[in-house]
Amino acid sequence: MAVDIAQQITEKLSALDPVQLDIVNESHMHSGPATDSHFKLTVVSDAFAGKRPVARHQLVYGILSEELAGPVHALALHLYSIEEWQAAEVPDSPNCRGGSKFD
Repeated sequence: MAVDIAQQITEKLSALDPVQLDIVNESHMHSGPATDSHFKLTVVSDAFAGKRPVARHQLVYGILSEELAGPVHALALHLYSIEEWQAAEVPDSPNCRGGSKFD
């Protein structure tokens, strides 16, 4: 049975008790054959309050260490405290600029 990576990520990030969690599979925007390798995550949680961006990213990377060591190649992270989220706009991800042997 195939593992749904997006669902697995969502379940693991529930440990942050998010008030908002959006995951977008952006693999189609990147070169190569992988279909579940690039994701954009927007997470709003009190767990990020008072933390600098690097500490927030490290927290998420720690939770998703298995996925990052395996099928997930890239995460676009947009991590907000609840207070920050009230004034935030999530940016669009850029198109991939990497080359590929796969066309």
